[in-house]
Amino acid sequence: MSTDNNFKSAKATYEKWGVSVDEALEKLKNVSISIHCWQGDDIGGFEVDQQELSGGIDVTGNYPGKATNPTELRKDLEKALSLIPGDHRINLHAIYAETDGKIVDRNELEPKHFKNWVEWAKKQNLGLDFNPTLFSHPKADDGLTLTHPDKEIRQFWIDHCIKSREIGAYFGKELGTPALTNIWIPDGYKDIPSDRLTPRKRLKESLDVILQKEIDPNYNLDAVESKLFGIGSEAYVVGSHEFYMAYAIKNNILCLLDTGHYHPTEMVSNKISSMLLFQNQLALHVSRPVRWDSDHVVIFDDELREIGLEIVRNDALEKVLIGLDFFDASINRVAAWTIGTRNMLKSLLYALLLPHDHLKKLQEEGNFTDRLALMEEFKTYPFGEIWDFYCEEMNVPVKENWLDEVKKYEKEELSKRA
Repeated sequence: MSTDNNFKSAKATYEKWGVSVDEALEKLKNVSISIHCWQGDDIGGFEVDQQELSGGIDVTGNYPGKATNPTELRKDLEKALSLIPGDHRINLHAIYAETDGKIVDRNELEPKHFKNWVEWAKKQNLGLDFNPTLFSHPKADDGLTLTHPDKEIRQFWIDHCIKSREIGAYFGKELGTPALTNIWIPDGYKDIPSDRLTPRKRLKESLDVILQKEIDPNYNLDAVESKLFGIGSEAYVVGSHEFYMAYAIKNNILCLLDTGHYHPTEMVSNKISSMLLFQNQLALHVSRPVRWDSDHVVIFDDELREIGLEIVRNDALEKVLIGLDFFDASINRVAAWTIGTRNMLKSLLYALLLPHDHLKKLQEEGNFTDRLALMEEFKTYPFGEIWDFYCEEMNVPVKENWLDEVKKYEKEELSKRA
């Protein structure tokens, strides 16, 4: 299937506004999305003493074919990557360690437990990112980790995070691209607390110890991730946005914004420009909350387009580290990765094809009529033709043809799994 004729017509439509389509496509080629591994196995991980999900996290659905071991998970990721244009990254949680059948607790994890992931990433030309796993563990049964009143439990999780930074640095050194090591904790209370300050003091003290050792930013970048509420922490979460925003700025680490971790009326897209004024880099976990932090697969909706626009119009493609974070077990998991990642890339391409200088000029002049009219008209410009051409150029399926590949893979591979 050739897209040349449609592409040439669409290209001319954009270029009359001074938009360089060729330049837009070159910029998109350099974007790497951090694709979360945990969509492939419903956040189960591969610990020998695997625990049930906890920490306010839930995965719904029982679609057949989930990965049951590291080899299957990597194979599924390879399939998804073959359907997604560009070179990307894979985001791991600590529970995806490979310990040769031995029980290795999380405070004892080492780089060697992720050697297979690194060797695979080298072959696939991928970067790796990392997350300590502070949930689904006996020492997190009461929903408290880095803020736990019990000093020994708190130290266990501090040690786990320290080890995680070392693993992230190992990734960065081996792969030649810095790993983003992101800390998220479930800590909070179901009902109204009598003391909000003390847990936050403990969180600050814990983070100070975790981040005490300096690590070359060419190997590892540190981030902290906030949340508004979760199941079991409806009234109070220790690691609020305000806490982490202040902590990140003061300590020169990244603040990670998860699109599902705010009030339903808050838009992460609206936060990006503010954050970039005070930090050189910003990290995102892009998800889709439906009424709450439900982690639905990312679709090409208004908020996703606004996120793309805020990144592109503010010349922040190299400043914003984009990761995904959704998990849906009700649909084919390879399809979920493919849909979500392609949509994230679509939002960036959509933004790259707008005449931002002209639109900004209209706003500065107070010409709000032309601004609104043009912003609305561009919504139906032939963006899809440019996207199809890009996919063809990057040797991935055009339009919905990728779905045939997923169905074939399901028949030949996924359907045979227990």
